[in-house]
Amino acid sequence: MARREHVQIKTAAEIAKMRVAGLLVAKTLARLREAVAPGVTTADLDAIAEKTIRADGGIPSFKGYAQPPYPASICSSVNNEVVHAIPTRKRVLREGDIISIDCGAIVDGWHGDAAITVPVGEVAPEALDLIATCEGSLWAGLAAAQLGGKLTDISAAVERHIRPHGYGIVDHYGGHGIGTEMHQPPHVLNYGRPGRGIRLVEGLALAIEPMITTGSPETSVLSDDWTVVTEDGSLAAHTEHSVAITPRGPWVLTEPDGGVARLAALGVACGQPADAPSGIG
Repeated sequence: MARREHVQIKTAAEIAKMRVAGLLVAKTLARLREAVAPGVTTADLDAIAEKTIRADGGIPSFKGYAQPPYPASICSSVNNEVVHAIPTRKRVLREGDIISIDCGAIVDGWHGDAAITVPVGEVAPEALDLIATCEGSLWAGLAAAQLGGKLTDISAAVERHIRPHGYGIVDHYGGHGIGTEMHQPPHVLNYGRPGRGIRLVEGLALAIEPMITTGSPETSVLSDDWTVVTEDGSLAAHTEHSVAITPRGPWVLTEPDGGVARLAALGVACGQPADAPSGIG
């Protein structure tokens, strides 16, 4: 099945190169998190992202991607926008908003990809719970990315975390393989029964990205051919990390500590090598 889907398996040296790209994404998202505030435009955030990525020798993964070519370095999805919203000077963040920021970078031909959802100023407790649940489901999926398991072990772990909270799971978008291209097979669903799909082998790298809503999970695409919104106008959250399958456990390439702290809290060992680069500079 892996051969049929042309799943890219990386060497340890190639995964190490992906770690460099992942750390640049982490650095960029940390700066964007700090910059989010009422009165800031999504175009302001995009400018910070592009400057940060290029200053460290990276290339924004998103800019010029696909058709029509994506025109920015981040996706900046506010409130009922699920994913892929294009930054603009007309979109001014307001107190009480939430914003999903998706960011990708290429370094030496290898991609990193991650996303965060951030509150703008003081937000409603319901919005904070939505964000926390989405992030928690991401880490549940990352913890399930274990050597010898199956792809849908990740999907099932994400869904198990979300369902008790009653949120909608956006089922027609999901995660993906990542490496020398930003999007590669396999597609990673955010729901499903465990024990199905390709086997998780050493050198496989995946971007896991739950998307959840406070209402219906149904979505539509706006006339810009990119922005995905909830059909009922409900709030949406989106989080993402890139992870490598290793014999020691999952190595979260876009988390500064490789996932050590969050995985330990879930009783899971992190696969980060002792000599791997860490931190965000």
